[in-house]
Amino acid sequence: MRVTVRLFARLREIAGTAELTRTVEAGATVGSLWKDLAREHAALAQYERSISSAVNADYARMDRPLADGDEVAFLPPVSGG
Repeated sequence: MRVTVRLFARLREIAGTAELTRTVEAGATVGSLWKDLAREHAALAQYERSISSAVNADYARMDRPLADGDEVAFLPPVSGG
């Protein structure tokens, strides 16, 4: 299955791109996709407990299963005032 990954803010800077395409196995979840990205870009790992994720523009938990063609977005914590 192919999914599109969108990265925002600091996550985009770490990966060096705002959008990636990945092939994932049947049964893959948002969390397993994140772990694969963190293996490729080690500095992403520090955000694992604080990121938000969305699938097809709807917030999603890390255990959400992925389907072919999904767009997965990872968003770092927001700060400021």
